[in-house]
Amino acid sequence: MRIVYFVRGVLLITIFRSVLKLEAKNYLGIYLSKDTATVVCLGPQGKDHNILGCFSVTAGEQAEQSYQELATLIARGCTERDLRFSEVSVALDCGMFMQHTVHSDFTDPKQIAQTVRFDTEEALATDISEIAIAFEITSSDQTGSGLSIFSTQRKILSDVLLSLQSNNIDPVSVEPDVSCLSRFISRNVSLPEDSHPLFGVLSRHNGYFVVPGSSGSQKTSLMRTFLVSPTRARAELLAREVSVTTALAENQEPINCLKAFDSTGSVNYQQLSERIGFEASGVDFAEAAAVEPQILADCADIVDFVIAYGAALAHLEKPQSINFRSDFMPYQGKKMRLEKALKFASVSVTIFLLALGVYFQMPLLKKNEYRSELRKKFADDYKVVMLGKPLPAKFKDALRKLSSEDRRIQNVQSGRSGATGEESMMSKLTLVLEAFNKVAKATNLKINKVSVTSKNIRIEGDTSSRNNTNKLFAAVREKLEIVQFNYDLKAGRDVFSITVVPKK
Repeated sequence: MRIVYFVRGVLLITIFRSVLKLEAKNYLGIYLSKDTATVVCLGPQGKDHNILGCFSVTAGEQAEQSYQELATLIARGCTERDLRFSEVSVALDCGMFMQHTVHSDFTDPKQIAQTVRFDTEEALATDISEIAIAFEITSSDQTGSGLSIFSTQRKILSDVLLSLQSNNIDPVSVEPDVSCLSRFISRNVSLPEDSHPLFGVLSRHNGYFVVPGSSGSQKTSLMRTFLVSPTRARAELLAREVSVTTALAENQEPINCLKAFDSTGSVNYQQLSERIGFEASGVDFAEAAAVEPQILADCADIVDFVIAYGAALAHLEKPQSINFRSDFMPYQGKKMRLEKALKFASVSVTIFLLALGVYFQMPLLKKNEYRSELRKKFADDYKVVMLGKPLPAKFKDALRKLSSEDRRIQNVQSGRSGATGEESMMSKLTLVLEAFNKVAKATNLKINKVSVTSKNIRIEGDTSSRNNTNKLFAAVREKLEIVQFNYDLKAGRDVFSITVVPKK
């Protein structure tokens, strides 16, 4: 039975740990614009990630309710596709934030995080109390650090987070879309070691430029975003923005190629190469993501898919610096889940240990109850045997005294008390009784107590007068020796006590 309880406890803890482990497998990335959202769910597959599902949703024309509607559609879409996940990351569309370049006097990231709001307010000459910011360190030297600052209205961020949370979706991070795009490129697009490319990406409404970090680094050197007009010629737009971007990246390694992607497929890369002065070629995002065309059927734009994919990869970068939630409404979901899990585990283990303790204590409690009843009964018998003496605290002492008394009685009864004949205890008692019987009637003798030991006999009693007491003493002295005596007159009687031993 004890083994059963132990096994149950081990199984409970194992199952609890397994549930927590399973919960932490899948990751959801959401690319969110004002009226459209694209969702990608990734699951671990060795060092890579397999795509469990992706889809896009569009809100109606009610702009003030668009985030709430989008959040509801996202939750419904995940439920319909049975997409389960443990962490969520959100990428904000570039139309929902602004990007600035700011200088900080510090190089330590902790010091920069503590002062970045003051530096931003000073550089922008505006009140940033209603603005949430995220930043990335782009360069550092003896004079300080260059920062790329992303800012968004706190109301927008609050509406997004509250809408998602009302549908049980609490994102760990909220990032700029270009940051998520950069993460996807760094982790999924392979390039030759000697190339220093500039990535130009055009979606339906937005444009992005990304300069990856040095070889082997996951850090981005430069990120830019801009809006794309539907009527603007895309090749001309790319050529113009490439010149601006290369100028901004003048302190980086020289760019020697352009890797571009146009969601409309209208850019002629050969003509673009002639206009920008170095090689321009296309990049296949579907191949980089290892995604089949049928999986992308529910997505509005492959660029939106790539950004949502990059958001889902946010769990690989901890701590995440370009995170608006670090500045506004910090994420508490994992902490709360951990606290609830620990509380549940501690209560379960406490109940289990209490039950286990009671189970093992029950036999001992029953034994103690039986011992208590046995001691009470034994104490009454002990008093009778030991002439009213109380039972010692330890049974060992009681057993020793009983054994001693038993040996003494046996010796007295058998005459082995160290004397023989008239010196035996029985002989002593006989002599005492003979003396008492000889004068009892004449002295009006009353015996109150007789104590017998192996060495002597003590008698307590009284007579009708002192003279009769002396007669009693004289009768006793005929065959016994009085070693101690005492007498006193009380209530008309002569009370006495004597101690006698056999004559030598």
